[in-house]
Amino acid sequence: MSSNRQNRIYLSPPHMSGNEQKYINEAFETNWIAPLGPNVDAFEKELAAYVGAKGAAAVSSGTAAIHLALRLLDVQQRDKVFCSSLTFIASANPILYQGAEPVFIDSEPDTWNMSPLALERAMEEAKREGKLPKAVIVVNLYGQSAKMDEILAICNHYQVPVVEDAAESLGSTYKGKKSGTFGKFGIYSFNGNKIITTSGGGMLVSDDVEALQKARFLATQARDPAPHYQHSQIGYNYRMSNIVAGIGRAQLEVLDERVKARRAVFDRYVQALGDIEGIQFMPELEGSMSNRWLTTLTIDRQTLGVTPMDIINALAEENIEARPVWKPLHLQPVFDGVTYYPHQEGWSVSDELFANGICLPSGSSMTVEDQNRVIDVFVKTIRR
Repeated sequence: MSSNRQNRIYLSPPHMSGNEQKYINEAFETNWIAPLGPNVDAFEKELAAYVGAKGAAAVSSGTAAIHLALRLLDVQQRDKVFCSSLTFIASANPILYQGAEPVFIDSEPDTWNMSPLALERAMEEAKREGKLPKAVIVVNLYGQSAKMDEILAICNHYQVPVVEDAAESLGSTYKGKKSGTFGKFGIYSFNGNKIITTSGGGMLVSDDVEALQKARFLATQARDPAPHYQHSQIGYNYRMSNIVAGIGRAQLEVLDERVKARRAVFDRYVQALGDIEGIQFMPELEGSMSNRWLTTLTIDRQTLGVTPMDIINALAEENIEARPVWKPLHLQPVFDGVTYYPHQEGWSVSDELFANGICLPSGSSMTVEDQNRVIDVFVKTIRR
Protein backbone atom coordinates (compact mmCIF):
# COMPACT_ATOMS: atom_id res chain seq x y z
CA MET A 1 0.00 0.00 0.00
CA SER A 2 1.45 3.40 -0.96
CA SER A 3 2.09 5.84 1.86
CA ASN A 4 -0.40 8.43 0.63
CA ARG A 5 -3.17 5.86 1.12
CA GLN A 6 -2.44 5.64 4.82
CA ASN A 7 -5.00 7.09 7.20
CA ARG A 8 -5.18 10.86 6.95
CA ILE A 9 -3.63 12.74 9.87
CA TYR A 10 -5.60 15.90 10.53
CA LEU A 11 -4.31 19.10 12.08
CA SER A 12 -6.73 19.15 15.01
CA PRO A 13 -9.70 16.76 14.72
CA PRO A 14 -12.58 16.48 17.22
CA HIS A 15 -11.95 14.03 20.06
CA MET A 16 -15.08 12.66 21.70
CA SER A 17 -15.04 11.40 25.29
CA GLY A 18 -17.76 8.78 24.89
CA ASN A 19 -19.99 10.50 27.44
CA GLU A 20 -21.56 12.99 25.00
CA GLN A 21 -24.37 10.62 24.02
CA LYS A 22 -25.67 10.57 27.61
CA TYR A 23 -26.39 14.29 27.58
CA ILE A 24 -27.71 14.23 24.01
CA ASN A 25 -30.07 11.37 24.91
CA GLU A 26 -31.31 13.33 27.93
CA ALA A 27 -32.18 16.21 25.60
CA PHE A 28 -34.12 13.85 23.32
CA GLU A 29 -35.85 11.99 26.15
CA THR A 30 -37.04 15.24 27.76
CA ASN A 31 -37.83 16.79 24.33
CA TRP A 32 -35.47 19.73 24.96
CA ILE A 33 -34.63 19.87 21.27
CA ALA A 34 -35.35 23.56 20.87
CA PRO A 35 -32.62 26.12 21.56
CA LEU A 36 -31.85 26.58 25.25
CA GLY A 37 -32.71 24.13 28.01
CA PRO A 38 -31.11 22.35 30.97
CA ASN A 39 -27.86 21.45 29.17
CA VAL A 40 -27.28 25.10 28.22
CA ASP A 41 -27.88 26.28 31.80
CA ALA A 42 -25.60 23.58 33.21
CA PHE A 43 -22.86 24.13 30.60
CA GLU A 44 -22.77 27.84 31.44
CA LYS A 45 -22.48 27.14 35.17
CA GLU A 46 -19.90 24.37 34.74
CA LEU A 47 -17.67 26.37 32.40
CA ALA A 48 -17.85 29.50 34.59
CA ALA A 49 -16.88 27.38 37.60
CA TYR A 50 -13.99 25.78 35.70
CA VAL A 51 -12.43 29.09 34.61
CA GLY A 52 -13.30 30.96 37.80
CA ALA A 53 -15.63 33.56 36.27
CA LYS A 54 -18.83 34.72 37.95
CA GLY A 55 -20.92 33.85 34.92
CA ALA A 56 -21.05 32.65 31.31
CA ALA A 57 -23.42 32.90 28.34
CA ALA A 58 -23.45 30.04 25.83
CA VAL A 59 -23.71 31.22 22.22
CA SER A 60 -23.51 29.90 18.68
CA SER A 61 -19.81 30.69 18.08
CA GLY A 62 -16.75 32.44 19.45
CA THR A 63 -17.35 35.14 16.82
CA ALA A 64 -20.85 35.73 18.21
CA ALA A 65 -19.35 36.05 21.70
CA ILE A 66 -16.90 38.75 20.50
CA HIS A 67 -19.73 40.57 18.72
CA LEU A 68 -21.85 40.56 21.87
CA ALA A 69 -18.90 41.82 23.93
CA LEU A 70 -18.48 44.77 21.55
CA ARG A 71 -22.22 45.49 21.72
CA LEU A 72 -22.08 45.44 25.52
CA LEU A 73 -19.13 47.86 25.41
CA ASP A 74 -21.23 50.19 23.24
CA VAL A 75 -18.88 50.04 20.26
CA GLN A 76 -20.52 52.10 17.53
CA GLN A 77 -19.93 53.40 14.02
CA ARG A 78 -16.58 55.17 13.57
CA ASP A 79 -15.31 54.05 16.99
CA LYS A 80 -11.84 52.50 17.00
CA VAL A 81 -11.10 49.02 18.33
CA PHE A 82 -7.51 47.78 18.71
CA CYS A 83 -7.01 44.11 17.84
CA SER A 84 -4.14 41.62 17.61
CA SER A 85 -3.02 41.29 13.98
CA LEU A 86 -1.69 37.72 14.13
CA THR A 87 -4.98 35.86 14.46
CA PHE A 88 -7.89 34.36 12.56
CA ILE A 89 -10.20 36.93 10.95
CA ALA A 90 -13.02 36.03 13.37
CA SER A 91 -11.24 38.11 16.04
CA ALA A 92 -11.74 41.28 13.99
CA ASN A 93 -14.87 40.75 11.87
CA PRO A 94 -17.24 41.80 14.71
CA ILE A 95 -15.52 45.21 14.77
CA LEU A 96 -16.83 45.69 11.23
CA TYR A 97 -20.27 44.32 12.17
CA GLN A 98 -20.53 47.35 14.48
CA GLY A 99 -19.36 49.75 11.79
CA ALA A 100 -16.25 50.48 13.85
CA GLU A 101 -12.67 50.83 12.66
CA PRO A 102 -10.06 48.17 13.47
CA VAL A 103 -6.49 49.15 14.32
CA PHE A 104 -4.06 46.22 14.24
CA ILE A 105 -1.34 45.65 16.83
CA ASP A 106 1.72 43.49 16.13
CA SER A 107 2.96 40.49 18.12
CA GLU A 108 6.12 40.24 20.22
CA PRO A 109 8.62 37.35 20.22
CA ASP A 110 8.13 35.98 23.77
CA THR A 111 4.49 34.90 23.32
CA TRP A 112 3.74 35.61 19.63
CA ASN A 113 0.83 37.66 21.00
CA MET A 114 0.03 41.37 21.27
CA SER A 115 3.11 43.53 21.72
CA PRO A 116 2.87 45.84 24.76
CA LEU A 117 5.41 48.13 23.03
CA ALA A 118 3.21 48.47 19.93
CA LEU A 119 0.08 48.83 22.07
CA GLU A 120 1.66 51.63 24.13
CA ARG A 121 2.61 53.53 20.96
CA ALA A 122 -0.87 53.08 19.52
CA MET A 123 -2.49 54.32 22.74
CA GLU A 124 -0.21 57.34 22.99
CA GLU A 125 -1.01 58.31 19.42
CA ALA A 126 -4.75 57.77 19.93
CA LYS A 127 -4.63 59.92 23.08
CA ARG A 128 -2.87 62.73 21.18
CA GLU A 129 -5.53 62.58 18.49
CA GLY A 130 -8.28 62.60 21.12
CA LYS A 131 -9.68 59.29 19.85
CA LEU A 132 -8.93 56.47 22.28
CA PRO A 133 -10.27 53.03 21.27
CA LYS A 134 -13.56 51.79 22.70
CA ALA A 135 -11.99 48.37 23.35
CA VAL A 136 -8.87 46.26 22.88
CA ILE A 137 -9.24 42.67 21.63
CA VAL A 138 -6.28 40.60 22.84
CA VAL A 139 -5.86 37.13 21.31
CA ASN A 140 -4.16 34.18 23.05
CA LEU A 141 -2.63 32.42 20.06
CA TYR A 142 -2.33 28.62 19.81
CA GLY A 143 -3.03 28.32 23.55
CA GLN A 144 -0.37 30.76 24.80
CA SER A 145 -1.56 33.69 26.93
CA ALA A 146 -0.45 37.18 25.96
CA LYS A 147 1.53 39.35 28.40
CA MET A 148 -1.66 40.22 30.24
CA ASP A 149 -0.05 42.15 33.13
CA GLU A 150 1.64 44.61 30.78
CA ILE A 151 -1.36 44.86 28.45
CA LEU A 152 -3.85 45.41 31.28
CA ALA A 153 -1.58 48.03 32.85
CA ILE A 154 -1.62 50.02 29.59
CA CYS A 155 -5.37 49.57 29.00
CA ASN A 156 -6.24 50.41 32.62
CA HIS A 157 -4.06 53.54 32.44
CA TYR A 158 -6.09 54.76 29.45
CA GLN A 159 -9.34 53.30 30.89
CA VAL A 160 -9.96 51.14 27.82
CA PRO A 161 -11.74 47.78 28.43
CA VAL A 162 -10.18 44.51 27.27
CA VAL A 163 -11.91 41.65 25.45
CA GLU A 164 -9.79 38.53 25.86
CA ASP A 165 -10.12 36.25 22.83
CA ALA A 166 -9.31 32.90 24.39
CA ALA A 167 -10.83 30.89 21.52
CA GLU A 168 -7.62 28.84 21.29
CA SER A 169 -6.54 28.90 24.95
CA LEU A 170 -9.27 27.26 27.05
CA GLY A 171 -7.50 25.32 29.81
CA SER A 172 -4.37 27.49 29.70
CA THR A 173 -3.26 29.58 32.68
CA TYR A 174 -1.40 32.85 33.22
CA LYS A 175 0.17 33.34 36.66
CA GLY A 176 -2.16 30.74 38.14
CA LYS A 177 -5.37 32.20 36.69
CA LYS A 178 -7.36 30.68 33.82
CA SER A 179 -6.95 32.18 30.38
CA GLY A 180 -9.99 34.17 29.28
CA THR A 181 -10.72 35.72 32.70
CA PHE A 182 -8.47 38.79 32.61
CA GLY A 183 -10.51 41.26 30.56
CA LYS A 184 -13.93 42.79 31.06
CA PHE A 185 -15.11 39.94 28.82
CA GLY A 186 -13.52 36.66 27.78
CA ILE A 187 -14.54 34.46 24.88
CA TYR A 188 -14.09 30.78 24.06
CA SER A 189 -14.75 28.81 20.89
CA PHE A 190 -16.01 25.22 20.66
CA ASN A 191 -15.52 24.91 16.91
CA GLY A 192 -14.77 21.39 15.63
CA ASN A 193 -11.00 21.96 15.66
CA LYS A 194 -10.72 23.40 19.19
CA ILE A 195 -9.36 21.63 22.28
CA ILE A 196 -12.95 20.74 23.24
CA THR A 197 -15.85 21.06 20.83
CA THR A 198 -19.63 21.30 20.72
CA SER A 199 -19.50 20.91 16.90
CA GLY A 200 -20.06 24.67 16.70
CA GLY A 201 -20.47 27.06 19.59
CA GLY A 202 -18.87 29.60 21.87
CA MET A 203 -19.03 31.14 25.32
CA LEU A 204 -18.90 34.67 26.68
CA VAL A 205 -17.59 34.92 30.26
CA SER A 206 -17.42 37.83 32.67
CA ASP A 207 -17.62 38.80 36.34
CA ASP A 208 -20.32 41.29 35.30
CA VAL A 209 -23.39 39.07 35.59
CA GLU A 210 -25.76 41.91 34.63
CA ALA A 211 -23.87 42.38 31.36
CA LEU A 212 -24.14 38.63 30.69
CA GLN A 213 -27.88 38.79 31.27
CA LYS A 214 -28.04 41.53 28.64
CA ALA A 215 -25.90 39.36 26.34
CA ARG A 216 -28.46 36.54 26.64
CA PHE A 217 -31.24 39.03 25.84
CA LEU A 218 -29.41 40.33 22.73
CA ALA A 219 -28.55 36.77 21.67
CA THR A 220 -32.23 35.75 21.79
CA GLN A 221 -33.44 38.33 19.22
CA ALA A 222 -33.70 41.03 21.95
CA ARG A 223 -37.26 40.03 22.71
CA ASP A 224 -38.85 42.33 25.30
CA PRO A 225 -40.66 40.78 28.29
CA ALA A 226 -44.20 40.96 26.88
CA PRO A 227 -46.90 38.37 26.06
CA HIS A 228 -46.62 39.34 22.38
CA TYR A 229 -43.46 39.60 20.29
CA GLN A 230 -42.08 43.06 21.00
CA HIS A 231 -38.60 44.38 20.22
CA SER A 232 -37.10 47.71 21.30
CA GLN A 233 -33.54 46.86 20.23
CA ILE A 234 -31.87 44.95 17.42
CA GLY A 235 -30.86 41.49 18.56
CA TYR A 236 -29.34 38.33 17.10
CA ASN A 237 -30.04 34.62 16.83
CA TYR A 238 -26.87 33.70 18.74
CA ARG A 239 -27.92 31.28 21.49
CA MET A 240 -26.54 27.75 21.77
CA SER A 241 -28.83 24.76 21.30
CA ASN A 242 -29.56 22.39 24.17
CA ILE A 243 -28.26 19.43 22.14
CA VAL A 244 -24.81 20.85 21.36
CA ALA A 245 -24.53 22.14 24.94
CA GLY A 246 -24.83 18.49 25.99
CA ILE A 247 -21.80 17.67 23.86
CA GLY A 248 -19.98 20.57 25.53
CA ARG A 249 -20.74 19.31 29.04
CA ALA A 250 -19.18 15.92 28.29
CA GLN A 251 -16.20 17.56 26.61
CA LEU A 252 -15.61 19.89 29.57
CA GLU A 253 -15.34 16.84 31.85
CA VAL A 254 -12.19 15.75 29.96
CA LEU A 255 -10.66 19.19 29.24
CA ASP A 256 -7.73 18.73 31.62
CA GLU A 257 -6.96 15.36 30.00
CA ARG A 258 -7.06 17.00 26.57
CA VAL A 259 -4.63 19.70 27.70
CA LYS A 260 -2.30 17.03 29.06
CA ALA A 261 -2.48 15.08 25.78
CA ARG A 262 -1.77 18.17 23.62
CA ARG A 263 1.18 19.13 25.81
CA ALA A 264 2.53 15.57 25.47
CA VAL A 265 2.26 15.87 21.66
CA PHE A 266 4.21 19.14 21.83
CA ASP A 267 6.87 17.57 24.07
CA ARG A 268 7.38 14.66 21.65
CA TYR A 269 7.86 17.06 18.73
CA VAL A 270 10.40 19.05 20.76
CA GLN A 271 12.25 15.87 21.72
CA ALA A 272 12.47 14.79 18.06
CA LEU A 273 13.09 18.14 16.35
CA GLY A 274 14.16 20.62 19.03
CA ASP A 275 17.90 20.07 18.69
CA ILE A 276 17.93 20.67 14.92
CA GLU A 277 19.63 23.95 14.13
CA GLY A 278 17.22 26.37 12.45
CA ILE A 279 14.06 25.16 14.22
CA GLN A 280 12.45 27.14 17.05
CA PHE A 281 9.23 26.12 18.78
CA MET A 282 6.65 28.62 20.00
CA PRO A 283 7.82 29.73 23.45
CA GLU A 284 5.89 29.37 26.69
CA LEU A 285 6.05 32.52 28.80
CA GLU A 286 7.44 32.01 32.30
CA GLY A 287 4.58 31.85 34.80
CA SER A 288 2.11 30.68 32.15
CA MET A 289 0.91 27.25 31.04
CA SER A 290 -0.19 26.82 27.42
CA ASN A 291 -2.72 24.17 26.45
CA ARG A 292 -0.53 23.72 23.31
CA TRP A 293 -3.69 23.60 21.20
CA LEU A 294 -1.43 23.46 18.15
CA THR A 295 2.28 22.71 18.07
CA THR A 296 3.82 25.57 16.11
CA LEU A 297 7.40 26.29 15.16
CA THR A 298 9.47 28.52 12.91
CA ILE A 299 12.21 27.46 10.54
CA ASP A 300 15.27 29.35 9.39
CA ARG A 301 15.12 29.02 5.61
CA GLN A 302 18.82 29.71 5.09
CA THR A 303 20.00 27.21 7.70
CA LEU A 304 17.64 24.43 6.59
CA GLY A 305 17.44 25.22 2.88
CA VAL A 306 13.65 24.72 2.75
CA THR A 307 10.57 26.90 3.10
CA PRO A 308 7.57 26.21 5.34
CA MET A 309 5.52 25.42 2.22
CA ASP A 310 8.10 22.81 1.16
CA ILE A 311 7.45 21.00 4.45
CA ILE A 312 3.66 21.50 4.34
CA ASN A 313 3.54 20.16 0.75
CA ALA A 314 5.74 17.17 1.62
CA LEU A 315 3.41 16.32 4.50
CA ALA A 316 0.36 16.74 2.22
CA GLU A 317 1.86 14.20 -0.20
CA GLU A 318 1.82 11.71 2.68
CA ASN A 319 -1.82 12.49 3.56
CA ILE A 320 -0.86 14.66 6.54
CA GLU A 321 -2.48 18.06 7.17
CA ALA A 322 -0.24 20.95 8.28
CA ARG A 323 -0.75 24.68 7.94
CA PRO A 324 1.15 27.97 7.84
CA VAL A 325 0.84 30.25 10.88
CA TRP A 326 -2.13 32.66 10.65
CA LYS A 327 -1.71 35.31 7.96
CA PRO A 328 -1.69 38.64 9.87
CA LEU A 329 -4.85 40.68 9.47
CA HIS A 330 -2.95 43.78 8.38
CA LEU A 331 -1.85 41.77 5.30
CA GLN A 332 -5.38 40.60 4.43
CA PRO A 333 -6.93 42.16 1.29
CA VAL A 334 -10.19 42.86 3.14
CA PHE A 335 -8.30 45.10 5.60
CA ASP A 336 -6.19 46.92 3.03
CA GLY A 337 -5.26 50.37 4.32
CA VAL A 338 -6.08 49.70 7.97
CA THR A 339 -3.66 51.26 10.51
CA TYR A 340 -1.02 48.85 11.86
CA TYR A 341 1.51 49.27 14.66
CA PRO A 342 4.58 47.00 14.39
CA HIS A 343 6.41 45.71 17.46
CA GLN A 344 9.25 48.14 16.80
CA GLU A 345 9.95 50.60 14.04
CA GLY A 346 11.03 48.50 11.06
CA TRP A 347 10.38 45.15 12.81
CA SER A 348 7.05 43.40 12.24
CA VAL A 349 7.13 40.23 14.32
CA SER A 350 3.86 38.87 12.92
CA ASP A 351 5.14 39.21 9.33
CA GLU A 352 8.19 37.11 10.28
CA LEU A 353 6.11 34.48 12.04
CA PHE A 354 3.79 34.17 9.03
CA ALA A 355 6.75 33.86 6.65
CA ASN A 356 8.56 31.21 8.70
CA GLY A 357 5.92 29.44 10.80
CA ILE A 358 4.34 25.99 10.54
CA CYS A 359 1.48 24.37 12.51
CA LEU A 360 1.91 20.61 12.89
CA PRO A 361 -0.84 18.03 13.53
CA SER A 362 -1.60 18.23 17.25
CA GLY A 363 -4.82 16.37 17.99
CA SER A 364 -5.30 14.97 21.48
CA SER A 365 -6.29 11.60 19.95
CA MET A 366 -3.06 11.40 17.93
CA THR A 367 -1.12 8.16 18.38
CA VAL A 368 2.65 8.02 18.83
CA GLU A 369 2.79 6.11 15.52
CA ASP A 370 0.95 8.93 13.74
CA GLN A 371 3.25 11.48 15.27
CA ASN A 372 6.30 9.50 14.19
CA ARG A 373 4.94 9.55 10.64
CA VAL A 374 4.81 13.37 10.79
CA ILE A 375 8.30 13.59 12.27
CA ASP A 376 9.79 11.23 9.67
CA VAL A 377 8.42 13.26 6.74
CA PHE A 378 9.54 16.51 8.38
CA VAL A 379 13.10 15.27 8.93
CA LYS A 380 13.40 13.74 5.44
CA THR A 381 12.25 17.02 3.87
CA ILE A 382 14.76 19.21 5.67
CA ARG A 383 17.60 16.74 4.95
CA ARG A 384 17.00 16.28 1.22
